[in-house]
Amino acid sequence: LYRLGQGVTQDHQEAARLYRLAAMQGKAIAQNNLGLLYEDGQGVIQDYQEAAKWYRQAAEQAYAFAQNNLGLLYRRGKGVEQDYQEAAKLYRLAAEQGNANGQYNLGLLFRHGQGVNRDYSEAAKWYQLAAEQGYALAQNNLGLLSASGQGVTQDYQEAAKWYRLAVEQGNALAQYNLGLMYFDGKGVTQNHEEAARLYRLAAEQGLASAQYALGWMYANGQGVEQDHVRAHMRFNLAANKGDSNAEKWRVSISKKMTPTQITRAQKMTKECEERDYKNCD
Repeated sequence: LYRLGQGVTQDHQEAARLYRLAAMQGKAIAQNNLGLLYEDGQGVIQDYQEAAKWYRQAAEQAYAFAQNNLGLLYRRGKGVEQDYQEAAKLYRLAAEQGNANGQYNLGLLFRHGQGVNRDYSEAAKWYQLAAEQGYALAQNNLGLLSASGQGVTQDYQEAAKWYRLAVEQGNALAQYNLGLMYFDGKGVTQNHEEAARLYRLAAEQGLASAQYALGWMYANGQGVEQDHVRAHMRFNLAANKGDSNAEKWRVSISKKMTPTQITRAQKMTKECEERDYKNCD
């Protein structure tokens, strides 16, 4: 309650004190939650080794959330020596208990061949189990596999279905990916206006690829009215996050703009970033 501020004033230090009391009595949930506080540096000084210690104690009691959380530390090499095989082992323990986080993370390892042999079919299997529990990241990644035909039969309609489920949960990657499908007319009826709407949703979450895509649509007048100032702004936003394609397009479109328009676009870029990418047009 103190950690989340439910019914009491949020107080991470008090949460840490209470979790520690319960954790030292062997309560797995408290051990896991104390690990979370150490990992995030809430109520205690951030300490990944201490987080790993408490996760491990809970994981040894077969607490699925702790197994997954300890797996994350092994995958990232935080508080422990990086070890993908150990991460895979821990994710599997959590996944086999039906933990959606563990299922998704195990799917990631199979997709990238980290700690296990790369196996898209296995990745799809674990993604699907997590996706069916409503896990948005897994829904998006299952959509990616369905669209590419990796590990499953290529099926654009199936990809669009999974993307849409993740979009309904506000997942930025899925908003962008479903936007791509509407732009190309794959698995859905082609609709550039809908593509622009979805790109905008993802762009409002700061996704650079969506900023670039929306900039391209403004530059070419597809799905939106052609507007070089807004295109320049979107390319700016994407370029500021390291998108090299956006940087090239920004240079290209600048040649079609007056100095006044460029100054306005730069001002809009700054204001958009200050508003955390919301209501930028």
